[in-house]
Amino acid sequence: MNENLFASFTTPNLLGIPIVMFIIMFPTIMFPSPNRLINNRTITIQQWLIKLILKQMMMIHSTKGRTWSLMLITLILFIGTTNLLGLLPHSFTPTTQLSMNLGMAIPLWAGAVLLGFRHKTKMSLAHFLPQGTPIILIPMLVIIETISLFIQPMALAVRLTANITAGHLLMHLIGGATSVLFSISTPAALTTFIILLLLTMLEFAVALIQAYVFTLLVSLYLHDNT
Repeated sequence: MNENLFASFTTPNLLGIPIVMFIIMFPTIMFPSPNRLINNRTITIQQWLIKLILKQMMMIHSTKGRTWSLMLITLILFIGTTNLLGLLPHSFTPTTQLSMNLGMAIPLWAGAVLLGFRHKTKMSLAHFLPQGTPIILIPMLVIIETISLFIQPMALAVRLTANITAGHLLMHLIGGATSVLFSISTPAALTTFIILLLLTMLEFAVALIQAYVFTLLVSLYLHDNT
């Protein structure tokens, strides 16, 4: 119980060298490229899920927006597998780091916004000033809409970081309480252990949902600008 509560969120080192890059690259092993005429069941299920998710997200996009399909499906697979691998014992979850999530959110958001200013300049500028706005409120609305535009990538990154971090902290606290209660009261320990199992199942769902929400919001930003 003397272990630091936030120790699992610190960047792991090996001989003083950060190994976070190897951890980030590890999910690519989970999706091997098919090199056979007839795929096995695992790759077949993976390809079916990828096509299903891609069809669902690209349904609302134009031809120009669909050129981002490879990037979006890569994003959701990377975040989803990283979140799931982070649920393993004694593992590190890169998506609990705000800096990494900002590194994903800002370039994607900036690319979508710049694409909108390039191809739909008038429509993009019109978002800063709704039609029929009183002249007195024009400066205030322009400032508010500008702030809301620039806060979008921050909201993306903070949402993912907060949800993943909160779940891991809660599991750590309940797991520590369970280990302590086993020496005090077995029925209470079993109750908290059941709660821990249910919370773990919930965290599996949250890991996948947060990956989908992050990618879906990037997809909606892209849709608004193409």
